[in-house]
Amino acid sequence: MARLPLLLLLLLGGLGSRGFPATSETQDQDMEMVQKYLQNYYSLEVGTSRFERQRNHGSMIEKLKQMQEFFGLKVTGKIDADTLDIVRKPRCGVPDVSSQDELTPGNPRWQSTHLTYRVENYTPDLSRADMEQAVEKAFQLWSSASPLTFTKVSEGQADIMISFVRGDHGDNSPFDGPDGILAHAFQPGPGIGGDVHFDAEETWTKTPENYNLFPVAAHEFGHSLGLAHSSDPGALMYPNYAFSDPSTYRLHQDDINGIQAIYGTSSNPVQPTGPTTPTACDPKLTFDAVTTLRGEKLFFKDKYVWRKHPRLRMIEFNLISLYWPSLPNGIQAAYEDFDRDLIFVFKGTQYWALSGYDTQQGYPKHISNYGFPSSVQAIDAAVSYRRKTYFFVNYQFWRYDDQSQSMEPGYPQSIENFFPGIKSRVDAVFQENAFFFFFSGPRYHAFDFHARRITRVDESNRWLNCRYS
Repeated sequence: MARLPLLLLLLLGGLGSRGFPATSETQDQDMEMVQKYLQNYYSLEVGTSRFERQRNHGSMIEKLKQMQEFFGLKVTGKIDADTLDIVRKPRCGVPDVSSQDELTPGNPRWQSTHLTYRVENYTPDLSRADMEQAVEKAFQLWSSASPLTFTKVSEGQADIMISFVRGDHGDNSPFDGPDGILAHAFQPGPGIGGDVHFDAEETWTKTPENYNLFPVAAHEFGHSLGLAHSSDPGALMYPNYAFSDPSTYRLHQDDINGIQAIYGTSSNPVQPTGPTTPTACDPKLTFDAVTTLRGEKLFFKDKYVWRKHPRLRMIEFNLISLYWPSLPNGIQAAYEDFDRDLIFVFKGTQYWALSGYDTQQGYPKHISNYGFPSSVQAIDAAVSYRRKTYFFVNYQFWRYDDQSQSMEPGYPQSIENFFPGIKSRVDAVFQENAFFFFFSGPRYHAFDFHARRITRVDESNRWLNCRYS
């Protein structure tokens, strides 16, 4: 194979950083994949002649930086492993918009607030009843936050036509087969305006497996109403797929603000409010769980995770599902098992084992495997040190022997007696250099394990590079 050009080597400079050397062939494939991604979603223009390709080298780097900024990645202009992770994620086929608000350029909108929709054909993956219920619930998200109403019609032309199609289906936006692009929609307007197309080659479900129709439909309907993509990973209008349970899902405040900016407030006497995405430097920020992972530090909160890289000031923030799609939201405890190169995460009575970004088979398992009595229904925090794992529950802790894989006798014990000065319930904990870092509320305590004393107390989000006067 021919030697890679210098620009390609520069763009691919971050690959192999996770210990997997990249061959020239895989680098060529990655380059082609990222270039196509930038063409599809960031308006990258790529010429065919050698002169045009050279002229567009700088444009590709700038588009790559724009994409990295949109997704909260380290902005390098290089195709690193984290950038490739994003590029490979299943997503909406509508191009990304990096403006601060969610409105599509030109702010298109329907003149009427009473809209009709029609399902032109159905996916064989779901019953008609299940599909219609998913579509109805998806429309209800938007009608509950605005004055919009949606009426289903069974024939003729509707404002929003819904269909399942495959490959090149005549709208200059072909689908790419399983995974990749899941669906796309068109902004309000005549003709094809407002219409929604789902890729018929995907496997559509009403469960967390494969692709749940409800969140994809709700996202695409947002485009049908005039919304563009949001860079807020918690928003429904975030471009990458994430499973959402129809029975519990609430429209994010970012989406509510976007739809009301176009159509006004809801006609309900009590205006709806939605969850907001946590802010790193919020002085009231608390963590659900904290752990290390191969030198990184992971801070879990609700359905989000901050990744703090070693030796870098860059903090990445995204949905937990972006890295571990099978994990639930609201992780309550986590620890790293250094000997086995695994991290274990806990929620309620279940736990999962993760190897890097892969969830191990056979999980989740029940915490009774550790030897907990039935009275323990959840773990507040966990940390491993010198082949002992410490589990914190309320104001007590258990100690587990990693070698014998059994709970040590004589536990639980009082947290405060063993860790003097730790008087509050522990929300999260991790260890580094023989220090245990205990998080309780918006503050953390640095505990010297050998000296048996607290050496520092500070705001928890100092770890996220927040500074206070």
